[in-house]
This record gives sequence, C-alpha cells and structure tokens, in this order.
Amino acid sequence: MATTYKTLLADDITPVRSKLHEAIPITGSILSGTYGANISLPDSTQNWKFYAHDMFVSVYDYPYLSSSANHIFDLTEGIANGSILSASTTTQIDQKLQLYNQMAQVLAGNDATGNINDLDVMGDFLGPASDFLGSATGSISKMKEAVFCNFARLLSKDEIQKGSFQMILGVNPTGSAVAPATVSSYLDQAVGGSRFVQITDFSASSNVFNVNSPAGEYAVLYATSSALTDTDSTTTRKYCVMANDQRVPSVAHGGGLPCGLVFYQAGIAVLSSSIFQVAASGGLLSNDLVEGSLTGLGMIQMGNKGLTAGDDNINALLTSASISQSASPILGRMSNVSFNNTTELNSTVYFCRADSKEFNYSSNPTYLTGSKIRVKETRTDEPATYVTTVGLYGADNALLATAKTSEPIKKQPSNEFTLRVRLDY
Repeated sequence: MATTYKTLLADDITPVRSKLHEAIPITGSILSGTYGANISLPDSTQNWKFYAHDMFVSVYDYPYLSSSANHIFDLTEGIANGSILSASTTTQIDQKLQLYNQMAQVLAGNDATGNINDLDVMGDFLGPASDFLGSATGSISKMKEAVFCNFARLLSKDEIQKGSFQMILGVNPTGSAVAPATVSSYLDQAVGGSRFVQITDFSASSNVFNVNSPAGEYAVLYATSSALTDTDSTTTRKYCVMANDQRVPSVAHGGGLPCGLVFYQAGIAVLSSSIFQVAASGGLLSNDLVEGSLTGLGMIQMGNKGLTAGDDNINALLTSASISQSASPILGRMSNVSFNNTTELNSTVYFCRADSKEFNYSSNPTYLTGSKIRVKETRTDEPATYVTTVGLYGADNALLATAKTSEPIKKQPSNEFTLRVRLDY
C-alpha cells in the first residue's frame, strides 16, 4: 500500500471513446430451411418460434428448442390507421393496428398535437400524409403498411454500423405453396431464373442519415437490383422499378428506390410492403415481373399455403392472413441479411507522470537490507526504484484500480517518464 500519493490534475485525465465492429452475416439458409420442417406448424422450420399471442415470429440460428440456439430477430407487420387496407382487413386487424402504432411511436414519436407520426420512407415524419402505396409517379411518402425486423441485442450490440446494412430479397413473381418454406421455394421458381433486389442503407455510407427520431439515428433503405437475362427472353431486365415504370431511381442514392428505414441504435429495420408490389399497383418492382399468365395480377405472389394461388399477394397476407401465416413467405424471400454491429468502449486515460525528483525511493520493506538501499553498490550511487505497478486511488486514498507494466521500469533522479493508464468501462 502506498504511503505517498500524487494528485492527478485535469490535464492528466482524458476521456476516450472507441468503437469495435463485428461482421454479422445471416444467410438465407439460416433464415428458412436449414433444419427442415416443423411438422406441427405448416410452412415453418424448426428455427422459427411461434407464439400463442401471434404478435410476432422469432427466428433463431438453431432449432429454438436447442440449448445452443441464439435469438436472431423478431419479424412482425403492422397497418397504420388510414391505410387503404385497414377497412378490408379481416384477420388480426386490432393487433396489426396496435403493432404499427407501437413501432411508430417508438421510432417516429408524436406530433405537436399528440398524435403518433406515421413512418415516412424519406425520414420526414412530419411530411405530407400521402399513402406510400397510392401513387406510381414517384410522390411516395408514408409507409402505411410495413414489415418490422427487430434484431436481437446479441447481434446489433450498441448499434448497427452506418452504411453496412444489406438485405438480399427474392422477388420472383410466383411463390411456393409447399411446406416447409425454404430459400429455394421462393427464390428459384421463376421461369426466368432467380430475381433479387438488394436493399442497403446506401446514403449512410456517406454520412447521410437522420437524427429526428426518439429512437436515435436512422437512414433510408434503398432498393436496387442486378440486371439479369431471362432464359425465355433475350431481354435483360432489372427487377427494381425503372423509368419506364414511372418511377425514376435516385442516382444520388446508388440508383436505388426508397423502400424502408433502418434504425441504428434501436436495431430495427422497417420495410414497406411496396417492395413486394409492382409499379402498376403502386409498388417498387418492375412490371416485367407480372408477365404471361400473371398479367393483370399487378403483384407478385407470396406463396402462402393458406391462400389461393394468385390471391396470395402481400395485400392479401396483410388483410386475410395472421401475422404468423405472413411470416413464412416473407422470411422465405430473405436470401441474405448482413450488417456490422458496433460496441462502444468508453475509456478514461490517466497520464501518470513521474518527474525527476519523484518516486526514486520505495516504502517496500524489501527495498532496504541492513538499513542500506539494495540497489546501491556505493554511497555515491543514485537511488533507484523499479516501477512495476501503478495504483489509482480515490479521494479517501482507497485503491480503486491497478495497472501493471510489461517489465520493471528503472526510475532515478536523472530520468523521468509518463505512464499512460487506460481504464475501460
């Protein structure tokens, strides 16, 4: 225990904040299909957990009954008051309204009159109240029907790193009605081969994000797609909306179209249901997706087993299917989800300075032998100590923390040094 102390001044103490990032890849096989069908639950796999309250579905990286299973995220959906679908919804209408209001209040807050703001795909929660599905001319705004992915804190940690979020979504015009839902059921059945849309927080990579949410920072998600040549056609098509579909992708945002929001600190991604609809029905997908026998449907089929083929589009799921029934085709279309998480380390750096006239002697009883300093061979030698430990003490001289040097450091009146001690918390 020390008998003399040196007070640390304000200039000797510096707070430091650093961020650690970890890549989180969630493959489509984990999302749907790796562990086979859950026999007791149609259109589901063993790593999806359903609940009696039927308010959301939980996804795990192993069968959820396994002791090794880790919770990945919860998936649910909601409909806003005033949605064009709210009047026709026959299944879980109260729950879907309540879920949207709950998520909107947490993520978008209330306006000046106390009403809950609608989620806005452009981040303008107080903007015009036009329906996101109501126009094919580009004047899109509010998300009245939304799918919510709430990522577990185990994965997102303190926040999702800005500019790192990516989701690959299958947008084949037909979906499988075969249980269980597997990646191939929804991604590989189109006549022309697989069709994918890539969803990213493109603008956040350039530090373009919003801060007007009570949940923290967030950015707009943009959908783009790769150009693929159909096997039944020599035409190369893009399956996100193009100019001839009356929506012009934003060049400033990687040629993408706004399709949702990602909230970094909350660890929540919100997708508009328009990402499952074509431009003719006010959605974000190319009209090329509903060709041939599907012409006139105006939407891609989602492949829910409980609905008639051709009527199992996203609007039908939102109005006639339960939240659990809707989870199968939505999860089955998620080919990959990836992002980097962020862990914030708050640290305090203490600069412990040993001046030339300080700490040249030790109070350790072993420092002396026969009343003589052990490290001196002659009377004219300088006193010396070997520093091995730095102790940080509180105001009442109680030891709070210690730091060890990698090797003993020799201290004499002829030298001085500064030890940098970092305390993480």
